[in-house]
Amino acid sequence: MRVSIDHYSAVHLAASTARSLAEQCHLPGAMPDQAAVIASELASNLDKHARGGTVYIQPLPLGGGLEILAADRGPGMPELQRCLADGYTTTGTMGAGLGAVTRIATDFTIRTDREGGTLACARLALLEQAPAARQAVGLVCVPADREQHCGDACAVIDTDGARTAIVIDGLGHGPHAAEAAQAALRSFHAAADRPLPHLLTAIHRSLRRTRGAAVGVLRLQSEQAEYCGVGNIRVVALSPHQVHRRLTGQPGVVGWNLPAPQSRSFPLPKGATAVLHSDGIDSRWTHSPSRFLLRLPPSLLAVAVAHNHRSTRDDAAVLAARPCQRDS
Repeated sequence: MRVSIDHYSAVHLAASTARSLAEQCHLPGAMPDQAAVIASELASNLDKHARGGTVYIQPLPLGGGLEILAADRGPGMPELQRCLADGYTTTGTMGAGLGAVTRIATDFTIRTDREGGTLACARLALLEQAPAARQAVGLVCVPADREQHCGDACAVIDTDGARTAIVIDGLGHGPHAAEAAQAALRSFHAAADRPLPHLLTAIHRSLRRTRGAAVGVLRLQSEQAEYCGVGNIRVVALSPHQVHRRLTGQPGVVGWNLPAPQSRSFPLPKGATAVLHSDGIDSRWTHSPSRFLLRLPPSLLAVAVAHNHRSTRDDAAVLAARPCQRDS
């Protein structure tokens, strides 16, 4: 769910949306109310201090909870550490905002920059799901403006020391594109541990009665990545200093005319992030990314790219990840 914070009334909408989605994620007890508090505080901060602010509310990328993301377009927070303390305020309020978010959230990440704005990710999970909430994965998937159904989809699964991610772009827009994307997603969850060409072939078979899709699958292991895709799904590898690699899928449509799937492997330097996205994201974001963007953790990188580089006329999906953190 995406809530634009363009009026103070949107703060209440963000809170109620977070509570409802927390209930749908089966978070027990007071956790839906805690989700509402987090969304309310992040949205209120956007309303008071930022421009171009949006709150994104969705299940955790690896399941087991909820995450609430906030993104804006400036002017940044010059005294971030003071803002994270209870009682700090610049508007004469109680100053509970980010301090309350820090206390309530299972995991909270925030970065700020004068030009890049402020990005925040608050994750809420049960105690046994806390390690998953701290994994270096982020994703955002949103429909085109004025569309009720999203024809893009994305997911990530950890199996046997490997992290496998997928981005799907159902052809066109609306419910038929969404039907294709969801069928591909179900097939992915059933076969995520297969070799990537076999996985793409299985997805192809599941889409034969749909309009088809562009699909990209990515497998991450320690300092190594493997990509297999058909259609205009792009993968980018970047470190805190530069973009290392750009790849796109083979020509074709999964579900209709699948070429023999080919995997391409490439090194992923320690600390680097792989980003997988649909063509609803303007690929020019990789041409001269700011130092601030390059240094973002995956949970914030995904929302930064989606918030600032998506086409409002197209569905968009972006997924950012690093290999599994075994010590989490």
